Amino acid sequence: MTHQPDLAVAIDFGISNTDVVVRRAGEFRTWSQPYAHDPDPASVRKLLASRDIDLDDLARVAVTGGRHRVLPDMFGDIQIVKINEVQAIGRGGQALLGLQGDARKVVLMVASCGSGTALIKAQRDSYAHVSGSAVGGGTMIGLARLLLGTMDPLEVEALAAQGDRNGVDLSLADVITGPIGSLPADATAVNFGRLGRRSFHGEVSREDLAAALVNLVAQTIALITINAARAQACEQIVLTGHMVDMATFREVVSLVGQYYAAELKIVEHPGYATAIGALLLADG
Repeated sequence: MTHQPDLAVAIDFGISNTDVVVRRAGEFRTWSQPYAHDPDPASVRKLLASRDIDLDDLARVAVTGGRHRVLPDMFGDIQIVKINEVQAIGRGGQALLGLQGDARKVVLMVASCGSGTALIKAQRDSYAHVSGSAVGGGTMIGLARLLLGTMDPLEVEALAAQGDRNGVDLSLADVITGPIGSLPADATAVNFGRLGRRSFHGEVSREDLAAALVNLVAQTIALITINAARAQACEQIVLTGHMVDMATFREVVSLVGQYYAAELKIVEHPGYATAIGALLLADG
C-alpha cells in the first residue's frame, strides 16, 4: 500500500461536533459534522470519504476530543495517534495566534468554547487545564430548546442579532440607576432578572430571549477567562471553539473585554483549533 507523504489528517471528536482538518501539500481544508455516535473505523472512513479523502492513503490519523479514546490504536496498518485534548487545545491556540518558535514562550490562556468551556494555560510545550465552566454552547442549545423551541445555532444567532438583551436582563440602570466603576449603565446587572420580577407581566419576544441567552453564555465565558488568565499571570488570551463562530457571541465578549481592560483575541477558524493542535502534535 502506498501512502501519500504530503497528506495529513486530524479529527476532533467533540460532544456536539466532529471537526476534521486535512493538510495536503501545506494547504489546509476543514469541515465539521454533528456528533451522531461514538467513532469507529467504518465511520472514520466514511467521514473522510465525504470529502474525497481515502483512509488507505494515510500512514496515520491524529485524533483527539472527548470520544477519541474509544478508537483502536490501529486501523489495519494505519496508525491512530491519540492526542490528549488539553495539549491539543493549547497547541492549537498557539498555532492560530501565530505563536511559533521563541514566540511560544508567551504565557497564553486558551479558552476552548465548545459544548462546555475549558481553560488551558499554554507556554512552550507545557499545557495545563487550569479552570473551566460547564457553561458553553451545549448550555445555549439546551436552553434554546426550552426557551425558543429550536436547537439550530444559526437560528439562535439570527434571533439574537435582532434582539435586545435588556428586554429580559436587568441592567445597572434598572438596579442602581446608573454606571458603577468601569461598567456603563446599560451593562448587565442580573441575567434574566427582568423576568424574575413579580411586577413583570409583559410579553417577551423570541429575539430578546435569544439575545439574553447568548449574553448569559458569552459573559460567563469571558469573565471566567479573564479572571483565570490574571490568576495564572497569562500575557495573552485567545478564544477558540465553535461558539466563537457566532457574531453575537463575539460582540458580547468584546464588550466584557472593554469593561475589564482585557483583550480576548479572536482568530480565524476558531472551531478547528483543537484538531489543528492535534495535527501539529502528531507531527512531533
